[in-house]
Amino acid sequence: MSINLRGAIMANIQGSSEQEVEATIVDALEKGEEKMLPGLGILFEVYWKEANESQREELCQQISQGLQ
Repeated sequence: MSINLRGAIMANIQGSSEQEVEATIVDALEKGEEKMLPGLGILFEVYWKEANESQREELCQQISQGLQ
């Protein structure tokens, strides 16, 4: 049996408002559950695909600084 996790997550979050996206992120971070990581990864993928080069560079800088 093959499960398309990416497709299932996208179907679940499709059409979410800004407030719903924020609530999803905050909930995932506050709970710290491993099962939430794929969903955060999909949200990151959506952001990355929509971001311009400058936004991508800034994000990478912020992540890099956070890892110091």
